[in-house]
Amino acid sequence: MALSNPYRPGAGHRPPYLAGREREKAEFERLLDQDVILENMVLTGLRGVGKTVLSEEFRPMASKNGWIWAGSDLSETVSVSEDNLALRILTDISVFTSSIVVEEHQRPIVGFTSFPEKVSVKLGFDVLKQIYENIPGLTSDKLKGVLEFVYSFLPAERNRIIFAYDEAQNLSDNAAKDQYPLSVLLDVFQSIQRKNIPFMLVLVGLPTLFPKLVEARTYAERMFRVVFLDQLDADSSKKAIVKPLESSEYPIKPTDESILLICDVSGGYPYFIQFICREIFDIWIQNDKASIPIDDIVVKLDTDFFAGRWARVSDRQRELLCVIAKLNNSDSEFSVQDIVSESQSLSKPFGSSHVNQMLSKLAERGLIYKNRHGKYSFAVPLFGRFLRRQEEFMQEVYPSKPPGRLF
Repeated sequence: MALSNPYRPGAGHRPPYLAGREREKAEFERLLDQDVILENMVLTGLRGVGKTVLSEEFRPMASKNGWIWAGSDLSETVSVSEDNLALRILTDISVFTSSIVVEEHQRPIVGFTSFPEKVSVKLGFDVLKQIYENIPGLTSDKLKGVLEFVYSFLPAERNRIIFAYDEAQNLSDNAAKDQYPLSVLLDVFQSIQRKNIPFMLVLVGLPTLFPKLVEARTYAERMFRVVFLDQLDADSSKKAIVKPLESSEYPIKPTDESILLICDVSGGYPYFIQFICREIFDIWIQNDKASIPIDDIVVKLDTDFFAGRWARVSDRQRELLCVIAKLNNSDSEFSVQDIVSESQSLSKPFGSSHVNQMLSKLAERGLIYKNRHGKYSFAVPLFGRFLRRQEEFMQEVYPSKPPGRLF
């Protein structure tokens, strides 16, 4: 019987062994102990760092501590209007409230006429939506009203709810269309938390998320505890590699040299560890003495993970990205002036205003993000390494072209 490959480099797939993240889980445990919600959580980091996987780890932790878990992914359609956001929240909470039975005669339900005798009503989606539509005022007033109403019917031992939303960087305000779903979300939860209603937000997304929250409402800085997921340290990376193979089912034992190589090439990013290990496992299961074709694996990684993003940028944008990749600080953060200075060796260097415009476009494409201190970073892990490999390839293919002017 063939051995199944234990490594899982899929989007949001839980790895066979979740290495590290003890600090982040301890921080979440601390937030769960709040009687009055003073802090919500923003879980952020680059793609492939394990945000979705960790947020799924939070779910059973919350349940164990008596919290109800509601939420889903925030698609771009949620940002279309404030009503779409409200419907998203009503849909998510109705999964739990649909089992709650209330009696109309006992306690009037907003938007329903009184009945001469007791009538049982379940707080399913249709009822919540009717309550929402019959509350006067703005979208935020309606949503606050529904959440406060739901809270009034929750049993004391089950009245704490976590609203968890992945891909939260998709949520944004749109002043041109007079729609402010992000601001509504913040306003609603700030309001109900001030009334000591224990409903907590957990927002998961790319590093662009928190600056958007602060831009929408400056008090967001005080509403959230920001947890930034970075790559794994050396010890956790090693565990992510070797732990899945500790079962007696697997006769393969990677050498220390193999482990060091995987740690180096992956940069400690969980997705890359899973990707590389999956490829190596398939090779070793056929011949455990085979050497690791790391160059071929990197080419496949480039094709599967980076190439689609690279294909969506123009030649001039590629040139700018390659300039950034040459910076000594390209893997941390860089400024517009850093790029302008580095580009002076080009036949057509970049000016400050042009760099600002192009960085804005690259941010829209999810390749760059601007942090709160006004500097920029790559939004894709190990993107600088990929760019340097691309430049080396182009120099081999087009040796007559001068360095820095490859596209």
